[in-house]
Amino acid sequence: MSAGRTRPAPASAPLSGWMEEVRRGLAAHPRRPAEEKKDLRRAGVLVPLFVRDARLWILFTRRTESVEHHRGQISFPGGGAEPDDENLLATALRETEEELAIAPADVILLGALSPIETVTGYYVEPYVAAVPQPYVWRPAQAEIAEVIEAPVAELMDPAILEKKPMPGREGTILFYHYGKHVIWGATARIFAEMAEALR
Repeated sequence: MSAGRTRPAPASAPLSGWMEEVRRGLAAHPRRPAEEKKDLRRAGVLVPLFVRDARLWILFTRRTESVEHHRGQISFPGGGAEPDDENLLATALRETEEELAIAPADVILLGALSPIETVTGYYVEPYVAAVPQPYVWRPAQAEIAEVIEAPVAELMDPAILEKKPMPGREGTILFYHYGKHVIWGATARIFAEMAEALR
């Protein structure tokens, strides 16, 4: 799926107020460089945002127990690159359409976050995008066990963030406790950077 099928958000585009605010925050936030090592599998994820009832929301998925990687974990829609993908944005859009039936043409790209490396051997590029509302999520049953919508402001509450070390991992690991869900790992790292950019 070509990345050109998205609706880009150049500075001259007539965006709604919240989209412009997010776009400016991401543009002003310095991205941390990451070396794309040859032994890492390339991947792209989409960080979908939308406004409902005058609040900014973010969308996550919980993977089924039958997928090959990250079973049962909360993640952003996305996945590994395929040979026909033009770039990792195209990967993120293709995977998002496969997982949730969000058409690439409906996605409004707002910016990108720092690429990250995961302990499972992936080099991941995250892309932040707006999704129009109302929109019907149609999760692929074989891959997605649950679609999770969360208000961004609630996830930015320091009271729900836990930081602790884990055996075999460097540094402190982030855990966001949202209701019955725990968002951690690469997904938590991506969200934390986005939250930093929006503050």
